[in-house]
Order: sequence, then C-alpha cells, then structure tokens
Amino acid sequence: MMGVLGPEGTFSHELAERLFPGRAVLLPTIRQIFEEVEGGKMEGLVPLENSEAGGVGATLDGLLTHRVFITAEAYLEVRHHLAARVPVKRLTRIYVHPQTHEQCSIFLDRLGVEVVPTSSNAASAKEMEQHPGSGAIISRFTATHYGIPLVREDVQNSPGNITRFVRIGAKPAPCPPCTKCSLLIDPHTDRPGLLHDLLGVFSARGINLTRIESRPSKRGMGSYVFFIDFQMGPGWEGAVAFLKEITHVKDLGCFTRLEVPE
Repeated sequence: MMGVLGPEGTFSHELAERLFPGRAVLLPTIRQIFEEVEGGKMEGLVPLENSEAGGVGATLDGLLTHRVFITAEAYLEVRHHLAARVPVKRLTRIYVHPQTHEQCSIFLDRLGVEVVPTSSNAASAKEMEQHPGSGAIISRFTATHYGIPLVREDVQNSPGNITRFVRIGAKPAPCPPCTKCSLLIDPHTDRPGLLHDLLGVFSARGINLTRIESRPSKRGMGSYVFFIDFQMGPGWEGAVAFLKEITHVKDLGCFTRLEVPE
C-alpha cells in the first residue's frame, strides 16, 4: 500500500496511479501519511519541493519529527488550469490550494477575483462545485476525474513547473542502485562560520550538493536545521561520518530516481 494525500484527484494521487497503479491509499493529511509509514503500515508518496514555490512545509516537518527514510524520488511536471462552469468574466471567487496559489500568482493577481484557500487541489474542485459562480485552479487529471470543464489552460507562472516527490518507508532502501543521499543536520548551536564548516566537509571531498534548505528547528527564533541532498561518489561515507563527529546528523536515506510513465 502507498499512502498519498487525498482526496481523489490530487497531484499526489495522479503520480501514485502512474507509478504504483492500484496501490494508493488516500489520506487526509501529509502528517497522517508519515504516521502510518513510521508505524510500518505502508509506504508513502509525498511532495517535497516545487521549482516555483520551494519546499513543502508539511513534508519537511514530517522528515524532521518522524523516523522514516527517503527510498526514492520522482519528478512530476505540474500544469495548472482554471476550471469553471461559468465564463471567466462572471467568476466571483476562485478556490486554490496555497502551494498552487504561489505557482499561479501572476495569473491570479491579474484576474483580480477573490481567492479562497483549500487543503488540496481536489478540495478546490469540490468547493467550486458547491458554490455556483466560482472557479478552481486544478490539474487536468482532477478536472477529468470530477467532470469539470477547463476555461483557461496553463495558468502557472513558469512553463517548467516541476514538483519533486519522495517515496518514504520505515526502512532504508537497499543500495545499489542508489545515486543520491539525504541528511538532516541539526547544529544545536550558532557560531561564525558554522555553515561554511558543514558544507566544507563535502567540498573538500569533491561531493556535489544537489539541495540545501534551512527550516526552523521549532526551538525558538533563530534556531535552524538544514536539509542536504548530495550525489553519491567516492568519499561520501567518510563525509557523513565526519559530520556526525562535529554535529547532530539524521540519516534520511539513500535513493534512486523513478521514471514517471506518460
């Protein structure tokens, strides 16, 4: 079973059906997905970051607080469309998930219609259907699933809008064929040159970092943790071992990339 964010019609649901047909278990929140995975009841598929809007807070918090591992990654091209049952000029409000809002902010600002946040793109479709004269920003997959017409296509800010998803599990993935690893670094302190020293561990060994992102540690203002992804290569195990000697490190797992079927 593969826990994904519901209801039916989310981007998570779409990707799960393409990668793991018939295995999707729809859950109401990303937090619940992490809880089920940590309990060993299923694997999970969650959005980690978007090329336009950045990191997904709920997933980053889940990696911070739950004992799970990233076992694979997958990239989904994200195209957003305006769905409605009335002409665009007659719209009184638009239902949009906050991440979708960020990715379509230019179009929405120009449209000048009231925007109402929702818990998911699928929820946007459901809210639209319950409020005549409204619209929703959703995917083609969602529109087809709920039988809603599209009145304006490709309203995302960037034509290269991509969301990176990760599969999570209670146990690490077997390697090989892993190509990348992910760490959570929690310095528990603040001093001049701290970040330079942490990153220098990789630079000195010629290891390429593919992502670094800070996130509040939840211990107070000015206290941060760092999510780091790097490509596996000679010396990577030594780099991680050295990091563990100088700071607090949580292994988030090594993984490979899944190719998404058309």
